[in-house]
Amino acid sequence: MQEERSEREKDKVVVLDFGGQYSHLIVRRCRELGVYTELVPYDVSITELERGVQRNRGASKIRGIILSGSPFGVHEPDSPRCSTRIVDLGVPLLGICYGAQLLAAMLGGVVTTGGKGEFGRSELMFTDSALFEGVSEAGTTPVWMSHGDVIERFEGAEILGSAANAPVAAFQIHERIYGVQFHPEVHHTEMGDRILWNFLYSICDCERNWSIAAFVAEAITKIRDAVGLDGKVLCGLSGGIDSSTTAVLVNKAIGDRLTCIFVDNGLLREAEREEVENTFRKSFKMNLLVVDAKSRFLEALKGVKDAEAKRKVIGELFIIIFEEAAQKLGNVAFLAQGTIYPDRIESAKAGSAKSSRIKSHHNVGALPERLGFTLIEPIDELYKDEVREVAKDLGIPAQIRNQHPFPGPGLAARIMGEVTEEKLRICRAASRIVEDELKRSGWYEKVWQAFATVGDDLATGVLGDARKEGRLVTIRVVESKEAMTADFVKLPYELLERMSNRITNEVKGVTWVTYAISSKPPATIEPC
Repeated sequence: MQEERSEREKDKVVVLDFGGQYSHLIVRRCRELGVYTELVPYDVSITELERGVQRNRGASKIRGIILSGSPFGVHEPDSPRCSTRIVDLGVPLLGICYGAQLLAAMLGGVVTTGGKGEFGRSELMFTDSALFEGVSEAGTTPVWMSHGDVIERFEGAEILGSAANAPVAAFQIHERIYGVQFHPEVHHTEMGDRILWNFLYSICDCERNWSIAAFVAEAITKIRDAVGLDGKVLCGLSGGIDSSTTAVLVNKAIGDRLTCIFVDNGLLREAEREEVENTFRKSFKMNLLVVDAKSRFLEALKGVKDAEAKRKVIGELFIIIFEEAAQKLGNVAFLAQGTIYPDRIESAKAGSAKSSRIKSHHNVGALPERLGFTLIEPIDELYKDEVREVAKDLGIPAQIRNQHPFPGPGLAARIMGEVTEEKLRICRAASRIVEDELKRSGWYEKVWQAFATVGDDLATGVLGDARKEGRLVTIRVVESKEAMTADFVKLPYELLERMSNRITNEVKGVTWVTYAISSKPPATIEPC
């Protein structure tokens, strides 16, 4: 019995990534439901999948496969396609959006291009099946659609659901192959978790084998194995939740063979350097080296206006500084970074080569080819809320766990155009006011992220009975669960008014204050 349980603990579900920006969310939702899930490229070898399915017969390692969405259509010449032999593997399949269309195209269904697509909320009408068990007694449920192509008809399949512009919105074949035109992985699909639960447990017969505590224990072991008995590690510490969690994990694994490096790049929040020194030197007793590099970063950013170019400049300079610090410290072979999964997804560094890059992250997309360290990224498979759970398990204080995310490029990600001393001063001071007012009003912990941005636009104001041009500051406050989708927060007008009054009164050079009401997508959370 113990041997059978240990084998079943290795069960997993595999998500084939066809390049959709929601691919990672499928993984995230399945993990939330307690099943270990991995994202793999759509063109993974069918032989490799067969080995995973056939291993330990009766307790297969791969117990189900999910086919993700994609920015492509199945009829496009370069559209990503997996092996048609996937339908013969003998494990349950679930196609989502493009994945459903691809399964239909493989198995004789008719997928058409153009006509009426669906983007946003839609009402799904469904029939009884294992996939929709417990979803709704009324036979309808709100779902989130994002497709231009449609499955018009599918001979040989049992049609389980339809929507206004999707005649085949859900189907099944022999109670093993399923497809849904909508996205159960996004929160906008109200019963999406239930649908995925049904697939994982009722259809795939998975067991619960994923938890934060198990992740922490495994991560510490992996770090020890990677570093060895004598290896030394540098950790790029910003004081944010990601790098802090990384530092504590590595510290628990190898102790004082870790040295944390905090780079003051001049792009920090107000008083951030002091807070980091107090927290990690005094509370955590870690080896902490502070590098003052403000002038070097500002000099390197002179004249650089493009957002991607700024991120590249910052990332490359970070690595150079780490290499310099390592040389002073002696024989250090490893660099630990707080890269998390959304960083890799947005940089198109995880899953499929067909993934669309949204933006480069300084600790992912800008690493020089001749890197002098071996990278350790212990939380690069986690999402932000999972990182917070790990931090809590590690005993990291609430003030670090609950602080809002801060971008790797710092305030450069919140300054449109060239980074200048004046813009930094305005962005830093205005952002502090936004956070102060949210904390005073009790809103700070209700929202995901809040800050101010500034660019090159000037607006006419009246200061001291005189007309004067000044900067335009935009306040950005969003709510989210995993940072890959976000909605703007409908703050009370009185709170927005206090923020605006304080910014124009207390921050020299500002005449106008606006509020960003774009959600993600189509916008990103950070402007640059």
